[in-house]
Amino acid sequence: MKPTDISNPDYFHKVVDCQHACPAHTPVPEYIRLIAEGKYSDAYMINWYSNVFPGILGRTCDRPCEPACRRGRVEENNGEKPEPVAICRLKRVAADYKDDVNPRMPKAPEKKNGKRIACLGAGPSSLTVARDLAPLGYDVTVYDRDQRAGGMIWSQIPRFRLPMEVIDEEVGYVFNLGVHFKNGVNIESLKKILDEKYDAVFVGTGAPRGRDLEIPGRKEAAKNIHIGIDWLSSVSFGHTEKIGKRVIVLGGGNTAMDCCRSSKRLGGEDVKVIVRSGFEEMKASPWEKEDAAHEGIPILNYLVPKTFVHKDGKLSGMTFEKVKAEYDAKGRRKLVPTGEPDQLFECDDVLVAVGQENSFPWIERDIGLEFDDKWGMPVVNKLTMQSTIPSVFFGGDAAFGPKNIIWAVAHGHDAAISIDKFCSGEDLKERPAPMVNLISQKMGIHEWSYDNSISNDQRYKVPLKDSKIALKNIKIEVELGFDQKLALAEAQRCLNCDAQTVFAPKLCIECDACVDICPMDCITFTPNAEEAELRTQLKAPAENTDQALYVSDLLKTGRIMAKDEDVCLHCGLCAERCPTGAWDMQKFLLDMTHAGPGCRSKPQRRAA
Repeated sequence: MKPTDISNPDYFHKVVDCQHACPAHTPVPEYIRLIAEGKYSDAYMINWYSNVFPGILGRTCDRPCEPACRRGRVEENNGEKPEPVAICRLKRVAADYKDDVNPRMPKAPEKKNGKRIACLGAGPSSLTVARDLAPLGYDVTVYDRDQRAGGMIWSQIPRFRLPMEVIDEEVGYVFNLGVHFKNGVNIESLKKILDEKYDAVFVGTGAPRGRDLEIPGRKEAAKNIHIGIDWLSSVSFGHTEKIGKRVIVLGGGNTAMDCCRSSKRLGGEDVKVIVRSGFEEMKASPWEKEDAAHEGIPILNYLVPKTFVHKDGKLSGMTFEKVKAEYDAKGRRKLVPTGEPDQLFECDDVLVAVGQENSFPWIERDIGLEFDDKWGMPVVNKLTMQSTIPSVFFGGDAAFGPKNIIWAVAHGHDAAISIDKFCSGEDLKERPAPMVNLISQKMGIHEWSYDNSISNDQRYKVPLKDSKIALKNIKIEVELGFDQKLALAEAQRCLNCDAQTVFAPKLCIECDACVDICPMDCITFTPNAEEAELRTQLKAPAENTDQALYVSDLLKTGRIMAKDEDVCLHCGLCAERCPTGAWDMQKFLLDMTHAGPGCRSKPQRRAA
């Protein structure tokens, strides 16, 4: 193998698994260390710069960072299933305990740059575009049909998960940048918006239409059959305040979990979720399913809806066909009937949460904007977020279908870069490189500027409101969040994966001291070979090919040093033990370049 090029930002970025997995590339270990130090405002601002909504995401994020967390791969004998650091809930800690951060926020420039931008929809992707562009002097106007901003953040996520004051605070930071908000405006024509001569238009209208279930009895019992996302919006608006005692929720995603838990708070006594797939195949996040179970809501699976049962125009139940999963030679799943009699479940109301889809009746089909034939989605460049009309950009659910808030934020950052470059007459496909720093953490011979001890604690549970109280009021937040003591203990579980082991071959005397002391057997001095072979001849075979090997240049004996990054604890024992200082612990900080001068032609890039 060739020596590893650690000056390439992508190398160490991938080693910081949590940051690499985050669509917005939030520097997770950096803000967790600040939380451990009690510097909550600093931690909040690091989050705010990357993901815009720390308090909101600290309660609702889909947590792509957590499955990537190194603790899930390196722990031994610490529970049947090692748990990652509670990254998402620590983000909330920064939001809960910060000081007034208004003085730290960017200020709207007094003089605009002459460019006008329209953002359609006031959801997370549009607000991210506005947040990135307004401080640069762009005149940004956000349109939304609702009276308040936030989109699905406030209309579809129940208050028991996300209090309104948290939404208002973080949406307010965006509008404080001088962004205009035209609320109560239902956009009925993209052509009319284009006729207003905006320099660019961003479409972040989400996936506003829930899929229906057209089976026998649907029309006859329509009064008590509700589309999940519409019903949740009606609850948020205050239009719906009660539901029948017996409720069936159809669907296995997070919307279904919000529907069943909301039903429990609005009068539902017998609430059940029914899905056609297996429990493990449900799209809902594992913790969402756990929360439903904690509140006594059963999830029944492998049941396919057949009919809505009704009498005199009133819904009385549903019938389901029992199925099982069979797999062909290629591992493809097919649901087949078991032959058992259909099952009847009595109910007063049904909430249909079987998926969402985009709806663009307001976009004319003769203005040059192309849609794909399969799904009726706009044709959008995944790199630039640009549509087939050069000045029109898409992001969030409106671009590629329903995903989580953090993906919408990432789309917003990318679209803002493209809009900035478009308005500057530049090539949108030339994307800015991140800013990178590598700084030694040595404070002495055996002392680092961070705590490198390894906590053996298991993941701490977030305290919950007593269910007897929580289930009585839909506006009472269930999760109480970590207090400062629990936050410190959970933060100590972080392995500081951004503190990189950096090797200097010229200083190495090949004494093997680092090999002897490494608790994970991830360092080996060995003859070089092709990657597949080299992975097998390490002290402990490196089996996860998704994570790279760290390979040195040739040493004096003709061997190389190879380290398996996949299981390295970043504990620093190799650097502490090395008699020549060939190993150093250097903090890697990757800062994604957002819209602005750094994203334009020939941006200045600092070498690692």
